Amino acid sequence: MYRTFLTILSLAGGVSVALPLAAQISASSARPIVLHAAGLVEIETGRMIAPGEVLIRGERIVEAGASVTHPAGAETIDLGSRTLVPGLIDAHVHLFLHPGAEDLQTVEESVPQRTIQACLNARDDLMAGFTAERDLGTEGAGAADTAVRNAIDHGLIPGPRLRISGNAIDILGGHEDAIHFNPAQHVLSNATYANNAAELVEVIRQQYKEGADFTKIYQTGRDSVVNGRLVTPYQYTEEELAAAVKEAARVGKYVAVHATAEPGTLYAARAGVRSIEHARQLGDETMRLMKDRGIFAVPTFVVVEYFADHAATPAAAAYERQILKLHAENFRRQLAEGVPIAMGSDVGPFPHGTQAREFALMVQFGMKPLAALQAGTLNGAKLLGWEGQVGAIKPGYLADIVAVDGNPLEDISALQRVTFVMKGGAVYKK
Repeated sequence: MYRTFLTILSLAGGVSVALPLAAQISASSARPIVLHAAGLVEIETGRMIAPGEVLIRGERIVEAGASVTHPAGAETIDLGSRTLVPGLIDAHVHLFLHPGAEDLQTVEESVPQRTIQACLNARDDLMAGFTAERDLGTEGAGAADTAVRNAIDHGLIPGPRLRISGNAIDILGGHEDAIHFNPAQHVLSNATYANNAAELVEVIRQQYKEGADFTKIYQTGRDSVVNGRLVTPYQYTEEELAAAVKEAARVGKYVAVHATAEPGTLYAARAGVRSIEHARQLGDETMRLMKDRGIFAVPTFVVVEYFADHAATPAAAAYERQILKLHAENFRRQLAEGVPIAMGSDVGPFPHGTQAREFALMVQFGMKPLAALQAGTLNGAKLLGWEGQVGAIKPGYLADIVAVDGNPLEDISALQRVTFVMKGGAVYKK
């Protein structure tokens, strides 16, 4: 029954998709594979190797270059005029969300229903070339992302490699606390409450027990624009965040924060978080700390563009475009100051599988195409804790490889035209 279901999904999507479990078995035991394409991006240098070839045995890359060994009996996949790039990495996704009223989704849809949706979203992201992702909160579905991650890891369903946080953490009355509903209805928050350092530690321990790989904390919100500047209240003090960071570090994990502007972003940087999500308006001291400590900014431009394009009123659209303009201006300063950048899209509120648009906006707002591609490969691998394993097409790395129509070093939108997907040596799309 399960195999039949997956086959129906692949046929409905109009693409060739390997069955996950069968693909996993074939990746570990089948004959070697040689990929041949017009070009291969050497991601560290930006050099285009032409032609490009990759030899894969099992789940790992053995050789990569203009010409590789073709072992007897190897399967050769000729990708013609396409370009080989490392599997893409999205450092900020929401698998449990889909377009529509976010608050209503979490109220009207059961956790089992949302988990099924998350599985379909994971498949769509993989087919778009994203072979690794970081899920930044289930938005009220608790630890259900643990099951999705584990099902992917065990080859039961197709999807990217995942790092997961479980529910995000928030204060009473904070950014995700159902504040627009009738209080008499006692509508649950989309996040888990923690109102001081002791409660933060308690929630973090519970979430790690349930399988979380890291911690996601809402540090600012809601946002407003006052006299041309982004204004947002902080939710936790520097000391409270430091307690969370210390507890995560105790077991080798880390904290990521939703934080858009000062002073919340500064408190987060001083506390030693691993990444600042959105990072729309950073001050000089915050940027200096982020550069010195290797704290990543994860911009998420595309979700704001989507909100502007799909706003309910002209006023709402104007507000979103103002936010995007302010962010773009500050982003250019972040680049000039050397703030580390990882690609993250915030996909979920807009359709899964379309988030490669984020790369184009990063370039539009000041990044070079190679730097944007590195943000969604090398930097993403470092942020997700897979440095040296994914993010490049090199011998010894996991064979996470995609092919695109065009040269992304000249036209970054080529990343929106993924025609071939391999993860761990298994072909999922061709």
